[in-house]
Amino acid sequence: MTTTGPARTSSLMDDLLGLLRIRIKRGVNLAVRDINSSDPYIVVKMGKQKLKTRVINKDVNPEWNEDLTLSVTDPSLTVLLTVYDHDMFSKDDKMGDAEFEIKPYIEALRMQLDGLPSGTIVATVHPSRANCLAEESRVTWIDGKLVQERVLRLRHAECGEVEAQLHWIDLPGSKGL
Repeated sequence: MTTTGPARTSSLMDDLLGLLRIRIKRGVNLAVRDINSSDPYIVVKMGKQKLKTRVINKDVNPEWNEDLTLSVTDPSLTVLLTVYDHDMFSKDDKMGDAEFEIKPYIEALRMQLDGLPSGTIVATVHPSRANCLAEESRVTWIDGKLVQERVLRLRHAECGEVEAQLHWIDLPGSKGL
């Protein structure tokens, strides 16, 4: 009688390309949802993943400087960033959202750019109705890493922008790019 080992199940590492770190830097001129201010926080979703920043009280120009890290298995997925106003006794109010693709950033990562001088702009993404950018977004080689700065104009709100920065983290054992 021959026995075979257990069937190998697919693990997250088999499909994982790497990690996308999104630094939520700050909000600018966010909508007022309370009497004369707001208590904003941000929820970031990609696929089934959902991460959240801390709440900053009474500030429509909050500084988070907070890193949220997503596992990337499918570079065609979009990232949805939603700003909410935290309310103590009622449902949190939505203050706008922005959606963006990570494909241009992933394509730049796949270029294998070792040895470039720090500060070299590798790609530029122009604002369009599809990407929520308030201004040009540059993918820049900084100290041996590709970084993309984004200023996102919030949709479904009367005003507001969120400044964010993308970083890539290669994981040993992952499929990689």
